[in-house]
Amino acid sequence: MTDYRAIADRLADDIRSGRLAVGERLPPQREFAYRNEIAVSTASRVYAELGRRGLVSGEVGRGTFVSGPEPSLAGVPLYETRHDRIDLELNYSVLPEVPGLVAPAMESLLDPRALEAALQPSAISGSGEIRQDAARIMAIGGWTPDPEGLAISGNGRQAIAAALSAVAPAGERIGIERMTYPVAKVKMARLGLRAVPLAMDAHGIVPEAVEEAHRSAPLRAIYLQPTLHNPLGVTMPAGRRAELAAVLEKHDIVAIEDAVYAFLHDAAPAPLAAHAPDRTLYVDSLSKRVAPGLTLGFLHAPAGPLREAVSTAVRAGGWRPQTYGLMAAGRLMREDIVDRLAVLRRRDAAARQVLARDRLAGFEVHGDPRAYHLWLELPEGWRADTFVAAASRRGVAVMPAAAFAAGQGHAPNAVRLALASPPMETLAAGLDIVAAVARSAPDDNIVQ
Repeated sequence: MTDYRAIADRLADDIRSGRLAVGERLPPQREFAYRNEIAVSTASRVYAELGRRGLVSGEVGRGTFVSGPEPSLAGVPLYETRHDRIDLELNYSVLPEVPGLVAPAMESLLDPRALEAALQPSAISGSGEIRQDAARIMAIGGWTPDPEGLAISGNGRQAIAAALSAVAPAGERIGIERMTYPVAKVKMARLGLRAVPLAMDAHGIVPEAVEEAHRSAPLRAIYLQPTLHNPLGVTMPAGRRAELAAVLEKHDIVAIEDAVYAFLHDAAPAPLAAHAPDRTLYVDSLSKRVAPGLTLGFLHAPAGPLREAVSTAVRAGGWRPQTYGLMAAGRLMREDIVDRLAVLRRRDAAARQVLARDRLAGFEVHGDPRAYHLWLELPEGWRADTFVAAASRRGVAVMPAAAFAAGQGHAPNAVRLALASPPMETLAAGLDIVAAVARSAPDDNIVQ
């Protein structure tokens, strides 16, 4: 049986020596398999291994291209554990306090009468009591959503999908921040919507970019994250929100405001929903406040056609929550457990930011000291894909800027560091490895 890793090692040597130059196109996998007298499945594993090492990149419809040599990692620490790698790629966590706080509320659902209700189908909007509780915890910057305008889904991703489905049919154009939440891009593609990248500055989406895109061809809506933006950590100031609201009003454009991280901001400005109440769908969830395995998604819509469209979208998409989860989350909100967990989350995020900025001192980092993520600009000579591969080989997962880029334009030479998941001591070890990789020589100076 042919060892695909041995073939990958041979090609890696060719890339390091310059025999295969950066930008050179590799043959299609079938042709490669024929030339080397191996199975196509083996060729596929070779190409995948080279991609994992950051040596090649694939472009749909064009082929596989050499992206660079393996960096020198001499002196960079290796994280060795019997468990999984250090995850600085995905932002999820279950604080140690969560089980103890949640358990009493869950135990109350074991009562036969409560359990009988939990086994029934759920309503799209939930009970009036649950919607009131949700509206209370969603209140921010002096704004409180109307409980009657809330639709509830199984999680925040479903709420985003329902909002997109409610505002536009397949084929329509939706404006999206040039750097954005990757899942939103996927949802748009699955729904057949055309994502239109919008320019950003230090304050978020540029209102003139919305107008320019709309003049080119009408935008049905824009999707944005005005508070603690993922991945950049930007919070749009009140003045910019008012300017953007005026553009929405002028051109009859709907905004989908994703506020999943906004609760971490202890002095957040009033949401866009307060500036453009008739044209904003406001998305929130419990996943970041409580835990990814015990969550709900919330979608607030103004009275009228938008609210009716949201209700239809949640029902047609099959995005309504499980009744048991709805009732469990309802107990957590009603008994102020969600509020207590939000306080703990803010402290936890702030502590992780302090740790990250200390371990990455001397590097160019961006983000809000209240957020659960940090944006690392890479030193000169590094490329994001090569850096991701180098960190992975040392046991640390990070996410390249290209994962967040909307459209086909050049992605910044940066990576996002998700700080929420590992225990603090593990996070410290992961950040030390990231810093050591960034300080090492990428050996990326072969002839282009």
